[in-house]
Amino acid sequence: MELLALGWILISIGVILLLVEAFNPGFFLAVPGTTLIIIGAVSLLFPDIFSSTWIILIGIVTALVAAGGSVWLYARITPDKVPSTISQDSLAGKTGMVTITVEEDSIKGKVVIGNVDWSARSAGGSIAVGKKIRVVESVGVHVVVEEIK
Repeated sequence: MELLALGWILISIGVILLLVEAFNPGFFLAVPGTTLIIIGAVSLLFPDIFSSTWIILIGIVTALVAAGGSVWLYARITPDKVPSTISQDSLAGKTGMVTITVEEDSIKGKVVIGNVDWSARSAGGSIAVGKKIRVVESVGVHVVVEEIK
């Protein structure tokens, strides 16, 4: 009777791992979750399987098939397009809007350029929230901007 309970415990743990994987995808829990479910189901059908060396072979084959299936599934559901990147050089001349006041001596200011937030400092003077700006240059992870008048 306790081997029957072990089968249900393995299935339950496998289901929990698959649920965690579904809500936080990353390929790390799908394989062990699937393997535990299958080993648990096999142990319910053949309760004496744990006293046999067959359980090792079943576990290895199941893990390999689950890994291959997971890789195939993730390849099918992953978007084909490459994420866009923004080069520092491509920002010069772009326009945007100030979302947090931009100062000349600090990069605490924020601007939005093409739906992307950037830390910014002013090329001269303070630029208030809501003002339109143009990028003069990119420096590291922030931009230097000037107000468009």
